[in-house]
Amino acid sequence: MDSLIEKITSGEDKLIPLMRRLEVIYKSMDETYNDTAGYYGFCCGGCEENCCLTRFYHHTFAEYIYLHKGVETLGLGTRAEIRERAVSVCMKTAELDRAGLAVRLLCPLNYEGMCVLYEYRPMICRLHGLPHEIIIPGSGKKTGPGCGEFNARCGGKEYLKFDRTPFYTQMAGLEKDFKEAFGISERIKMTVAQMLVTL
Repeated sequence: MDSLIEKITSGEDKLIPLMRRLEVIYKSMDETYNDTAGYYGFCCGGCEENCCLTRFYHHTFAEYIYLHKGVETLGLGTRAEIRERAVSVCMKTAELDRAGLAVRLLCPLNYEGMCVLYEYRPMICRLHGLPHEIIIPGSGKKTGPGCGEFNARCGGKEYLKFDRTPFYTQMAGLEKDFKEAFGISERIKMTVAQMLVTL
């Protein structure tokens, strides 16, 4: 993975416009999420369920490299501490998986309830929490609930359409162009902790 990162980050002429596209998509996600959350009067301020304890997998090299860019904005001491945290989370995750136990481990980027790379967080971290829908080709519409905290506080309010489909479509298009630009054929499926271990 190190050689792949080096290959990508050394191609700034191709990388910069792709990262700008990702930032535009992220901005659109944030605006739509905030508008929808505003309708419900929902504000995520931390809770016992805490989505930062959830094992989310991320599937785009674009987001992986963007997170890498975020890490580079941090001081060397913080970067080293985050990597140590990430290594610990990955080791504990493997132990829990082997034991057949549920994995509920805090994301290495969470410091006192706040993400230290909030502006660089991946797509699912931006979209999680609100009831939503997505159109899957060949399968039709699939709906998803809000998180436990949302359901407890706002579950009685009439559903406001929150369609993730445009964001997934845009991300898929960006990832296709990203992989073509850098000659990447493999797929990626990594947690934030796994990404941070390799950065």
